[in-house]
Amino acid sequence: MKTIKVVGMSLLASSLLFGAGSLAEKAKSVGLKAIPADKAALMKLTDPDKTVTPARVELGKKLYFEPRLSKSGIISCNTCHNLGLGGVDGIPAARGHMWRANPHHLNSPTVYNAVFFDRQFWDGRSPNLEDQAQGPMQAAPEMAAAPSLVEARVNSIPAYVDAFKKAYGKDVKVDFVTITKTIGIFERTLVTPSRFDDYLNGKENALSKEEKEGLATFIDKGCTACHTGIALGGSMKPFPTVGKFKYANVGDFKGDKNGLVKTPTLRNITETAPYFHNGTVWNLAEAVKIMGETQLGMKISDEDAKKIVTFFGALKGRKPEIIYPQFPASTAKTPKPEFN
Repeated sequence: MKTIKVVGMSLLASSLLFGAGSLAEKAKSVGLKAIPADKAALMKLTDPDKTVTPARVELGKKLYFEPRLSKSGIISCNTCHNLGLGGVDGIPAARGHMWRANPHHLNSPTVYNAVFFDRQFWDGRSPNLEDQAQGPMQAAPEMAAAPSLVEARVNSIPAYVDAFKKAYGKDVKVDFVTITKTIGIFERTLVTPSRFDDYLNGKENALSKEEKEGLATFIDKGCTACHTGIALGGSMKPFPTVGKFKYANVGDFKGDKNGLVKTPTLRNITETAPYFHNGTVWNLAEAVKIMGETQLGMKISDEDAKKIVTFFGALKGRKPEIIYPQFPASTAKTPKPEFN
């Protein structure tokens, strides 16, 4: 009987993995979605209000890397969301003005594919990228720049004023909202399609046998209850749910007023360690096992964790080419750096 059972399970697994489109269809049925291969379909998702133009994206990129938007003049958006490091800074808790760590010991989430998130920030307090860009710039432990300082720095540089006129028209008001909105518009382009998307879009051989087995395990364990949609995350969920989080005492973050925490995306997850909101776990397999205990009420074996991590490798996306910009020179009117 044991032999028959094992053979039956093996045949079932083979059918799941290699049946024509069966695993891909199962993935879609539990809510997993591909980044559209069609550019027009993608733009409907990333630019529903039709705010994205080449001039705004180019200006937004420059501002994303612009350190003079911080009080000290040495911190940019890219400092914590490094586009060469998976969109993160690679440290447990973000560090900002005067090298201070985030007071709540919060880890910097990736900016790649953030356009697909339902909410922004760990507590979900921001509805979109344009609004989110206002937060870190003003936050004392981050860029520590008052809106008036940001406006004064940008408006003191004629090349920036001209760039805003080119992007928005000659009557544009170069204020804090327009500056941060432009950064958000650039961030809307930071989309990274992967072999996983190729697979869901119909390319059967885009994933290896082992990656398909990992995807099947990921689905069967119930991971898609939170890690779903195009972002494989990005929505607000309770954390922890059924078990205690062993590193909950690191930092004081408890989620929003309802105890909900934004589910991190799994896209490019192999590049974005350390994991969890407080950056307490460096090993991806350990993170998978912790999620099993806290969210699913089960112990995930080393073998199954390894399978799931193998699947995660297929979520490493193709990054857009980003050329580091050259910034226009400051002028005599540009407010000087401040370090207090």
